[in-house]
Amino acid sequence: MRRVMTAVPPTAPVAEPVAGAPVGSGPPAAEPMRTEFAFELPRGYVDDTGVVHRSGVMRLATARDELVPLRDDRVRENPAYLTVVLLARVVVRLGSVTDVHAGVVENLFAADLAFLQDVYRRINSEGHTRAAVACPGCGHGFSVDVAGGRPGES
Repeated sequence: MRRVMTAVPPTAPVAEPVAGAPVGSGPPAAEPMRTEFAFELPRGYVDDTGVVHRSGVMRLATARDELVPLRDDRVRENPAYLTVVLLARVVVRLGSVTDVHAGVVENLFAADLAFLQDVYRRINSEGHTRAAVACPGCGHGFSVDVAGGRPGES
């Protein structure tokens, strides 16, 4: 079962155990790990019939996703092709297109390719781009997205 969320949940503080509290009454269960991220392409992928597909979903990359393309002959001949093969492995859907392969990624507009590279970098770098901060004046704690925006937003 896939879970797609479009908003990055704020980082919640971990509750400390209370003395005398019954065992098992600790903090609530953690949210399931988010593995897929919705996005909206700036221009859109135009398929063979002329239909424009802008919305999509990218999943987190695995170690295999980053290693397998290195054995691809196209990548060996042209290292810049690594981006195409890697994105084809992690983009789950583009509009109604569910078979996203290197040929689809090759036909993206340059702006969309750059956008997907940025989304990939943001969702796969250290697991998140949110940081807990506190106001220096009042000490109020909150979280901010240090990447400057949510994945998938332009």
